Amino acid sequence: MAEKWTSGHSSSILCLNVSKDGLVASGAEGGELTIWNEEGSPLEQIWLQKTADITSIAFSPTCPRRLYASHGETVNVLDIRCLKEPVECFHVNEEEINCLSVNETDNFLAAADDSGAIKIIDLESKKLSRCLRRHSNICAAAMFRPQRPQSLVSCGLDMKVMLWNLQKARPLWIVNLQEGEAEEQSPGQLFNPPLAHSLSVSACGNVFGCGAEDGKIRIFRVTGARFEEEATFKGHSLGVSQIFFLPEAYWLVTGGNDGRVLLWNISNEVEKQKSPVKALHKRKSRIPTTKKVDKMNVKLTNECEPISPKLTIEHGEKVNWISYAEIKGSRRVLVADQTSSISVYPVAEL
Repeated sequence: MAEKWTSGHSSSILCLNVSKDGLVASGAEGGELTIWNEEGSPLEQIWLQKTADITSIAFSPTCPRRLYASHGETVNVLDIRCLKEPVECFHVNEEEINCLSVNETDNFLAAADDSGAIKIIDLESKKLSRCLRRHSNICAAAMFRPQRPQSLVSCGLDMKVMLWNLQKARPLWIVNLQEGEAEEQSPGQLFNPPLAHSLSVSACGNVFGCGAEDGKIRIFRVTGARFEEEATFKGHSLGVSQIFFLPEAYWLVTGGNDGRVLLWNISNEVEKQKSPVKALHKRKSRIPTTKKVDKMNVKLTNECEPISPKLTIEHGEKVNWISYAEIKGSRRVLVADQTSSISVYPVAEL
């Protein structure tokens, strides 16, 4: 059973984040933002703007009392010790912001919005540093990579995943999730496009995951200026709205529009050496259609070792956001959904 944190919001919670000090921040519809202690009690609250939702929040990695929050096209900088009003406001995005990410040195902030753009704010000069434009539809998520403060990945409803370096205006590498999807559809099955909703990067910085509308989780590995697919698996019957890598190596949690929360261990897939079969499976979209037998063998071989969730939680509500915290020495997964409360689940299985 989940523990419920209540009395902090009056409307649906849309986003969560946890500081290094263990404080939890949550943003909701109607501009509500709340700070919680690890006992689940609200400490501070502010209404930034009642006509705009709080769509994303991020604590500073170097100064835990500093919090970045987006509502509408605006990014607010807040001091959680006194939430009466923002310390700073940035209005550089043209449309509603979907995701905020701060690099580990806390000198750049990325704000991905509905126009498909990612605006990079220089937090030292407090000015717009760069605008990354390549997504042709809504940019749903953008995340800086740990240990690489100039590098980030992004995904969007154009079904593309991109790798960026802040020194360049163009993406270093692009993968279209739609490529090869048509051949995997069963006869009579409705086409479900892999609109990319969510991203998370592992602590090593070289492995990241993407959750999409087709219910699949895709794991990629970055090598230099490009990335390749390591694994693809499905655990949700509807879109994967959230994906979150835990501090433990290659454990991740996913949440879906099907109301399920799943815990995965992909360390075997990530750490094992690339076999010829696996390499062939990665290139299957480029194999000539005459090699049908080879493609079938690859598919069967891949299905012999399915990736299954280590823990399945029937949460029951569409998942809006997932985060993680260690509370009183115990691992907890925090889930925000369509309600005004936060659900807290133990993950002792790690």
